[in-house]
Amino acid sequence: MDGFKNIQLKLEGFIRKYYTNELIKGAILFFALGLLYFLTTLLIEHFLWLNESARTVLFWLFILVESALIIKFIVLPIAKIFKLQKGINYEDASKIIGKHFQVVNDKLLNVLQLEKDNAKTELLLASINQKSSELSPITFKLAINFKANFKYLKYAAIPLIIILFAIFTGNFNLFSDSFDRVVHYKTAYEPPAPFQFYVVNDNLNAVENSNFKLRVAVSGEVIPENVEILYNNESYFLQQNKVGEFEYVFSQPKEDIRFELTANNITSKPYDLHVIQVPSLLSFEMVLEYPDYRAGFAPFFAEQ
Repeated sequence: MDGFKNIQLKLEGFIRKYYTNELIKGAILFFALGLLYFLTTLLIEHFLWLNESARTVLFWLFILVESALIIKFIVLPIAKIFKLQKGINYEDASKIIGKHFQVVNDKLLNVLQLEKDNAKTELLLASINQKSSELSPITFKLAINFKANFKYLKYAAIPLIIILFAIFTGNFNLFSDSFDRVVHYKTAYEPPAPFQFYVVNDNLNAVENSNFKLRVAVSGEVIPENVEILYNNESYFLQQNKVGEFEYVFSQPKEDIRFELTANNITSKPYDLHVIQVPSLLSFEMVLEYPDYRAGFAPFFAEQ
């Protein structure tokens, strides 16, 4: 029965290589499908700007899907390699080997079936040894080709191409911002405004009692027709010079003013107009010192 024991050892080696191959294939597919699903999750959040409840579902669904993928493609093959979970048996392995080696055909399966016979006669044992000897030269492990997994790399390339495209086009924040919102799913986020306010002035320093002209530009996907300025609990419309350009004149401000710009229910950050105080003359005194007018005529009086 030494021949059959050799067959068993070779089958054990084949099964280990079989699941090692499954692990390699699984690692590639986990990377490809897991990363692709990850990017899909971020794109959903990017385009829909979901609320807290929807982002909670999106986050835990992502955890569930990724966990299922890692169990299927990584954990199970490892468990079967170390026999922590039942995998294919000798007969299953023999069928796989038989499909790869024509010379093996059904001989290997036949040997396994004969060995299971409880009533082993000398003739039966001799038949088992003979068939085992015929199969001994064949390396069962050759039925597994690791290079065949290269075909799965094309699936892994898809999410990588998407990420590289985002990086080279300067749109990687599309994923990073969405990632922050999905991970912090309990935090409320407001979608970005379709336009932004820009104060064009070099500085916001006004001279006391002098008019100050505020220049504002608006850019974005949508340009509002009207812009208002809010300060001192009052609101005033800015004058539009042309599309996207507005101005407002502060009339002789005397103290610092904090103001905000608003349009289409979108409000800018607060700005501060600093008023530079100008020294003023409240009163003055003049002290006049007259020269002694007679001093200039002293020689004349002396001659007289």
